Amino acid sequence: MEKFGIGQPAPRIEDGRLLRGAARFGDDLAADGALHMVLLRSPHAHAEILSIDATAARGMPGVAGVLTGADLVATGIGPLPGGPRTKRADGSVSAGPPRHALAVDRVRFVGEPVAAVFAETRAEAEDAVERIAVAYRNRPAQVSLADAAAPGAPLHWDGQPDNIAGHARFGDPAATEAAFARAAHVVRLRLANNRLVPNAMEPRAARGNWDRATGRLTLETVSQTPSTLRTQLAEAVLKVPADTIRVLVPDIGGGFGLKTNLHPEDALIALAARQFGRPVKWRATRSEEFLAATHGRDQINEAALALDIDGRILALRVDTLADIGAYLTPAGAVVSILLGPRVMVGNYDIPAVDVRVSAVFTNSCPTAPYRGAGRPEGIYVVERLMDESAAALRIDPVEIRRRNFIRTFPHKTPSGEIYDCGDFDRVLDRALALSDWSGFPARRAGSEARGLLRGRGLASFIEWTGANVFTEEVRVHIHDSGRVTLHSATQAMGQGLATGYAQLVADALDLPIALVEVVQGDTDIVNGVGSVASRSLFVGGPAAVAGADAALKAARDLAADRLEAPAADLSYRDGRFTVVGTDRSVGLFELAAAQADARIATHLRHTVDGASWPNGSHVAEVEIDPETGVARVVRYTAVDDVGTVVNPTIVAGQAHGSLAQGIGQALLERTVYGDDGQLLTASFLDYAMPRADDLPSFTVETVPGIPSPGNALGAKGAGEMGCVGAPPAVMAALLDALRPLGVRRLDMPATPERIWQAIRAARKAAES
Repeated sequence: MEKFGIGQPAPRIEDGRLLRGAARFGDDLAADGALHMVLLRSPHAHAEILSIDATAARGMPGVAGVLTGADLVATGIGPLPGGPRTKRADGSVSAGPPRHALAVDRVRFVGEPVAAVFAETRAEAEDAVERIAVAYRNRPAQVSLADAAAPGAPLHWDGQPDNIAGHARFGDPAATEAAFARAAHVVRLRLANNRLVPNAMEPRAARGNWDRATGRLTLETVSQTPSTLRTQLAEAVLKVPADTIRVLVPDIGGGFGLKTNLHPEDALIALAARQFGRPVKWRATRSEEFLAATHGRDQINEAALALDIDGRILALRVDTLADIGAYLTPAGAVVSILLGPRVMVGNYDIPAVDVRVSAVFTNSCPTAPYRGAGRPEGIYVVERLMDESAAALRIDPVEIRRRNFIRTFPHKTPSGEIYDCGDFDRVLDRALALSDWSGFPARRAGSEARGLLRGRGLASFIEWTGANVFTEEVRVHIHDSGRVTLHSATQAMGQGLATGYAQLVADALDLPIALVEVVQGDTDIVNGVGSVASRSLFVGGPAAVAGADAALKAARDLAADRLEAPAADLSYRDGRFTVVGTDRSVGLFELAAAQADARIATHLRHTVDGASWPNGSHVAEVEIDPETGVARVVRYTAVDDVGTVVNPTIVAGQAHGSLAQGIGQALLERTVYGDDGQLLTASFLDYAMPRADDLPSFTVETVPGIPSPGNALGAKGAGEMGCVGAPPAVMAALLDALRPLGVRRLDMPATPERIWQAIRAARKAAES
């Protein structure tokens, strides 16, 4: 059996089970004896609920019951948690409408659940839903972000002064104003960051079961954060002790932030299982995921950069409106108000900033973290400004970045963040070499010979990871059977955590990786934060190593007793302790067999010092057909500093996946609502996702030797880099190709129609 330690491309230990079809995803949860839940969802973006008549539905074949929002309130079921309260510009605490699992009195977006039917089969529940009669009175719907934020807009929630859910301001307004006043150059941009649907391959699903004998509820659900979900469900909704609920997580077919925290459907499943005394199962349709799961991004930025005569940045000013949809999700406003501003200065030594963000309620699906969660939005602003500055000042885009790079660490940004380490020049140098930056003119000439426009774009950026939660819990068990089990409170969802953790534990215990099993997703065994914000490896990884080290220390003490020698006199190799200078030894698993429960067990919580700051430089090249506006990414090079790499194959896979999503945002994806609040992109017929033939063969590489000082591994988060770097790099390449035609502005997604219209408008302007 082979050993695969840190830094080696160990084959994923998860894949055999997945390829054999032995995985157990959400829709594989047992349906035997379970009621099926189907939801009636609002057809209106904003309306009062005058009455709900479920009499006919309750009498339909197979129906066990129907629940409405009024039923939840009558039984004391609480609303879903909405996250930390933010403040308004005047310092007062903001508020939002309570979000119940089923709408009470009013609906605020198309797709909001209004009633739930529970029946013996899904088909019977679907038939019964159609027999529920709801009387509505429509109210004005605010779908446009700008309109909803305008003074005097119709109110999303009665009794409030406006539709602002929260406001934040960072930096020094006076210093920023002074810098702009003395600047030799000022560049300004108005940017739109398009709303996206996370679209994990697997829709959400859940199954609840109530044990009357023990009074415990078991909820099986596809959650990235099972412990957090358990706490929210117990304390906020059901109002019971958390230890009366067990959350189990099966395999997850992708998360991307969509599957964090508590969804209305999870709460309804739990409530119904307890009320009916039977298992209850639900699985979202793809249309439900589009309509009513969560969305991501959706911002408007008014941004300006002040520079001196040599192109050095003096100050940054940004005003942001962020659409958080109809309700506050636990991290919905946090993404825009806190996470984006953390990285908005990017890799650059900017002396002064004035960043203002307002989170705004609209009559749309609530927004929440989506892969990158605020950092793609923040970096997009500063990188677009850097390219606009380079064009306005006629400075090479590489040179203007070099003139402004941060080079001394640790570095405190004007918003108060501490960048712990980095070498931005080194990362950029490698990206330029790997992308054959100097060979671009010849490739452009080749494209022009075929009647195509070719452009090149660069993005240098930094990423904040960790979600400001830096402790994780683990258990490590060394069994008499010759195997080791790691229980971790982080959660796999396709990113290869089991392999990475197994490598770390195997390395610490000097054992073959095949002997290590990783178990996650059971709140009865271990509890922690879960997997969000690329925190799993650099927070959960050191915890796994600490757990293995603690188990090995316990085993060493046992070996010292068995061998009647001081622990310091024992050497350890290949799973055996040996008294130095003798042939007396004992095996790790022999020691486990001698214990009362046939195992050596450790349980600990481990904390890292703080966030990690991965960074990268990406280079994109595009070709555009000027007659149709069709654009293709033809080359893409990504060089990332993610600190210590545990498994390079997994890191490369994460890079490929996040690049696909970042390029999808730049070229294809956009969630569109009609003026009446109807979702116009409610299926894959209307919402364009990137396919294999939309993407080039990526060139990805990591830069070694820049470990994070904040954790024992030196690791930095790696899962979201492509979502951060790809949108500005691709948009820069498109504008580089179009600038000779006179095109100066282009927003994401850069669809063929938008590009063609921009070319057409530029030609008309040139003719006039």
